[in-house]
Amino acid sequence: MKKKISSLIIGGYILLSSAISFELNAQTSFNRDTIILAAREIIRETTYCALVSIDSTGQPQIRTMNPFPANDELITWFATSRTSRKVREIRSNPKVCVYYANHIAAKGYVSISGTAEVIDNKELLLKMKRDYWNGIPDWQNKFVLIKVVPKTLEVINYKHGLNNDPNTFKVPSIEFKY
Repeated sequence: MKKKISSLIIGGYILLSSAISFELNAQTSFNRDTIILAAREIIRETTYCALVSIDSTGQPQIRTMNPFPANDELITWFATSRTSRKVREIRSNPKVCVYYANHIAAKGYVSISGTAEVIDNKELLLKMKRDYWNGIPDWQNKFVLIKVVPKTLEVINYKHGLNNDPNTFKVPSIEFKY
């Protein structure tokens, strides 16, 4: 089925009308390579993402993060303060979700559910250093790394025809086995 959709952003809300054309794909299973390719494309084009962790009361906590480029296995890395809430939350409950999307471009989104680990390794931190850290006094002692290993990957990418199933609304997804 083919639908024409365009969006107009007014006061932070997206209003839909008819102008941009894309295919709604009723297919419920997608090729694994296509899903990964489509995910990498969105991840590569997204500067910031959201990291969701679970606090001590079981409440999800979300924050904007600046990830390092994802590797071939779609493992996500972040640097953060060793005294941050997210570090405490991950050490207590390593289940996390990383969400990539550029809502202005409206190309789709990527959601990675997985297991996070806090990595306190100064040698690795030095290898991953970002230039803007130079302005942070004693950053080598303030930062740790967070490594997120994916368990499931969900992708909507309109360019690649990866859309919700029109009947079940199921998102194209894959599971990783490490």
